[in-house]
Amino acid sequence: MRYAVARQPDLLHAAFLRRLAGAPSPDAVEARLGQGAFLALRLVDLLEYEQSVRADAFHYQHAAAERFCQELPGDRTETAHLVDVTRSAAAACQEQEVRLVLPALLAYAHHLEDELRLEEALDVLDTVVRVGGTQVGPADAIAVRLRTARVLRKCSEFDAADRYYEDAAALAAEVGDRRSEFVSRLGRAHTLRGRGNLYEAELRLREILTQCEPLGDQRVQAWAEQDLGIVLDARGQPAEAIVHLWRAFGLNPDDVSQTRALGDLGIMLLKVGDVDSAERALTEVVRREAPGEVLHNALIELMNCASYRRDRVGFERWRERCEVERRSMPPHIVVDFYLKAGIGRARFGQTERAEALLASAFAMAEQVGLHEFAFRIERIRNGLRDCQEEVTAVSQSVAEAVPQSEAVREVSASLARLDAWTS
Repeated sequence: MRYAVARQPDLLHAAFLRRLAGAPSPDAVEARLGQGAFLALRLVDLLEYEQSVRADAFHYQHAAAERFCQELPGDRTETAHLVDVTRSAAAACQEQEVRLVLPALLAYAHHLEDELRLEEALDVLDTVVRVGGTQVGPADAIAVRLRTARVLRKCSEFDAADRYYEDAAALAAEVGDRRSEFVSRLGRAHTLRGRGNLYEAELRLREILTQCEPLGDQRVQAWAEQDLGIVLDARGQPAEAIVHLWRAFGLNPDDVSQTRALGDLGIMLLKVGDVDSAERALTEVVRREAPGEVLHNALIELMNCASYRRDRVGFERWRERCEVERRSMPPHIVVDFYLKAGIGRARFGQTERAEALLASAFAMAEQVGLHEFAFRIERIRNGLRDCQEEVTAVSQSVAEAVPQSEAVREVSASLARLDAWTS
């Protein structure tokens, strides 16, 4: 199978060199991490060669990579992954078993995806396939295809993602892996949503829910419920989406998946004007120390809740937390932070500071190609001084509480009980 992820086959791991080149200085943390990743992956590349050819080169390069990784910041998650890749590569070389390095590579690719370093994640996944060769067993082969498809989907490369999902489904059917078959189908529903075909995506997800429920696989049911909630929200049905996200929260067997569902739930409760319940859900996300993007979104929405309430102290507290996290936020989340901080400043009558934040949000949105975001920001900026209603147009659904359905009221009551239990 030829992987689309190898965009520059003549220069392996170029994505990490670009990170190094793009850092403000060679001594910057990101530059050092990029260089460490390049060294660790070049070490893994040596496993492709015959033992007699690689022995001397591997010993020398392993010592250099290990020494460099030990000097990286110990409080960074990526450092731990690079140390694990380096050690696993050494074990694979000693035992002459390439498969020993594969779990560390897959875990590192997962981390990079969570951090939205998508080109780098694809590079690592390509390394798994290229170096692993025939030692990549069925389970890992399916996992690599599914993860590659997901990363490609996040890059909006939907056709390529569909091909990987199809490959994963075919392999899963061969070995009787029903869960992976369903995961592949869930992924294809995601690509439909990405293309804007929300109607077909909803049909596919409802079909998957109907078919997977008799199997009793709660994890797949939870994923399907959460995906359906996101699609329904995109179709302008946040109240119905809330019910599915609460089901996803209850079905998810692990804390990380539960926290992701709570994060989405909080954002949607905010959209229907149930600010109390939204804050409960989002505060729980923060309390659980959610990973990366989930935590960032929760902090931004808590800041948004506080400005909606005209709670100046709460707004400043959450804004400061966002500022602490800003350096680790991907561009689209930084844009959202600047936008909602600007809206907050406007709600407190700080028009000039609001204009500066909105200008920063617009400039970054334009720079990274977030054109729909840029259009909304520009509309708000144009009406900032003349029409206060325009300032809150982007969050109008937050500002207007509406009578809730019985199902949404039940979710709110359940969240209140959860809050009391965890306090």
